[in-house]
Amino acid sequence: MKAYLISIGDELLIGQTINTNAAYIGSALSDLSIEVFETSVVGDNLDSIISELQKASSMADLIVITGGLGPTHDDVTRSAIVKYFNTELVLSNEVLEDIQTFFSKRGRTVTELNASQALVPKIAIPIRNKRGSAPGMWIDQQGKIYVVMPGVPYEMKGMMEDFVIPKLSEMTKGNGSVIKKLILQTTGIPESTLFERLGNLDELLLGAKMAFLPNQFGVKLRITVTEKDAQIATSILNEIEQKIRTKVGRYIYARGEETLEEVIGKILTDRGLTLAVAESCTGGEICTRITNVSGSSKYFERGIVTYSNASKVELLKVNEDTLAENGAVSSEVAMQMAEGVRAVSGTDVGISTTGILGPTGATTNKPVGLVYIGYCDEKVCTARKFLFGDDRVLNKQRATQAALEMLRRQLLGISYED
Repeated sequence: MKAYLISIGDELLIGQTINTNAAYIGSALSDLSIEVFETSVVGDNLDSIISELQKASSMADLIVITGGLGPTHDDVTRSAIVKYFNTELVLSNEVLEDIQTFFSKRGRTVTELNASQALVPKIAIPIRNKRGSAPGMWIDQQGKIYVVMPGVPYEMKGMMEDFVIPKLSEMTKGNGSVIKKLILQTTGIPESTLFERLGNLDELLLGAKMAFLPNQFGVKLRITVTEKDAQIATSILNEIEQKIRTKVGRYIYARGEETLEEVIGKILTDRGLTLAVAESCTGGEICTRITNVSGSSKYFERGIVTYSNASKVELLKVNEDTLAENGAVSSEVAMQMAEGVRAVSGTDVGISTTGILGPTGATTNKPVGLVYIGYCDEKVCTARKFLFGDDRVLNKQRATQAALEMLRRQLLGISYED
């Protein structure tokens, strides 16, 4: 089965919104051994959408469309579908009930405009929307499948998970080759260094494919195996993974899409440990990431943002002489911050950050991007020096990632290579 993805929205064409939907859908379809051979972006224009539908229908077995299903004047995807298939809109009582329930939970009244979203093309099976008001559509016409979903990623993903993926999975069972993928997430090692450490990729991959996917937090390795049998594909992936871990295992923090903060949460929970955080340069981002994880209240006690020197002294009992002698951005202050937040909160572990994110604040000996991260538990109190780049926001993100990674390594006893 070949798929063609159409993303609809003027905001995508002008770069106002990043098209993450195509990436998500492409990955999901690939996992089902469905080949995505083309994607396109079309504005909110009726004729343009119909023209793209004609092109996609001539090339693909599965056409997946996102965007343009809202209730306002510029949402014309539903009208394009009606015109393209020469059909009509009919009221779906099922969808209307969904809309009424959705608005009722939010204490809002369903207007006539909202209720109009319960009108769906007569030829379509409505795809229930548990996260919004616009239904999706599943259309089976002339031997081809058309899937139409909202452009809001949160709503689209709900429809994919609840309806589209299970339905396509059932349709594609036993159809030729099996595609299996593995994601290994690394941090603390540049892409070029990672590439060099892995060595000869032909020997490593055993005929599989591997992509290096860098971002501000690290590098994802995506390994793809295509085989006739799922068990064989899984076995090959496992063998490749073990080879990779032998070479760069200390930098791998997750298998799959698990976040670093989720990994840390599991370690702390499994060991019955509690954590407190003192942040200066990261301004609360570590606490945000930790508390993004459901159940973090089991192990996260508190976070304190001590941006000024006075707050470091007052709240964390950092020594004034240490500040005067070494400056706030120093290993000594980072350690005292970690030790102080652990003491004041009564937790097992304390971590801290202090640094110069830029673009101002640098000195001859302390450049922009200099960050010290502290760690303290009942046996160890230490700090590490990091040098990041010149971009303030990126430095904050990188410092946050480095602090979480230092916490992971300390908890697991994984050393750094100096």
